[in-house]
Amino acid sequence: MAATTMKVRQKKKIFTQDHVITVIGNLLLAIFLLLIIIPIIYILLCSIMDPATRSSVGVTFDISHWTLEGYERVFQDENIWRGFANSFFYSIAFTAISVVITMFAAYPMSREDFMGRKFFNAFFVFTMFFGGGLMPTYLLMDQLDLINTIWAILLPGAANVWNLILARSYYKTVPGELREAAAVDGASDMQYFFKVLMPVCKPILAVLCLYQFVAMWNSYFDAMIYLDKQDMQPLQLVIRAILVQNQINPNLIADMEKMAETAKLADLLKYSTIVISSVPLLLMYPFFSKYFEKGIMIGSVKG
Repeated sequence: MAATTMKVRQKKKIFTQDHVITVIGNLLLAIFLLLIIIPIIYILLCSIMDPATRSSVGVTFDISHWTLEGYERVFQDENIWRGFANSFFYSIAFTAISVVITMFAAYPMSREDFMGRKFFNAFFVFTMFFGGGLMPTYLLMDQLDLINTIWAILLPGAANVWNLILARSYYKTVPGELREAAAVDGASDMQYFFKVLMPVCKPILAVLCLYQFVAMWNSYFDAMIYLDKQDMQPLQLVIRAILVQNQINPNLIADMEKMAETAKLADLLKYSTIVISSVPLLLMYPFFSKYFEKGIMIGSVKG
């Protein structure tokens, strides 16, 4: 009887501890969610609110103080649509090239019977910490005649070692019995790779696609260095040009009223461009979210 009572008390204690941990975890998640949502709402409101009203009254939901002047100014620039098209092309093409290279390169790295596996793993990891630098890279791109071509944007970062490590670690979680069964059925390595392995790798594929798409969408430095042609520039460079063109130069503006108007437009443009460049990523993420958690956890922990 005493032993039964003791077990009941222990179960109640464990249940209470689990309940407390769950409550604390949910509270921390709620705080983390607020830390994400509040800045998004703030930037969205700032992009449609008169800067003078925001300075005097603060952020308000009163639509009488809202204005779409910032968005109108951005979309009046004919280069913005070309920038969108270029960014989508660069991001999709870069993602496809990078994911194909990563998945093919990671497969032999995950095979215990691959000769030289340790050497190549060490070689790839070495490149994560040491690079040639900006000037040698630019000279190499120039010698390869890649300046002012799409390949200057698509090729340099296509082989991402961190993504290769994630894919290699994920491959190791796939049961070896699948490969043995495929070999018994007479499947070659290529048939096993495409018909057996790839269908069970959807989570890591989604993670890699999301990583590379976001990285290329937000990238502007390589385009700024390697692309001189305006019609090839991605959205981030077009937005940067719009912001630079609307910056205030007190030496060129003597009229105080004109300066105030320019400052107002520059402030609206700052927030409007943030929203415009972020919307595609916000719309894309829900389609990958169901794979994201599983893929990143398995790829990170195993290995």
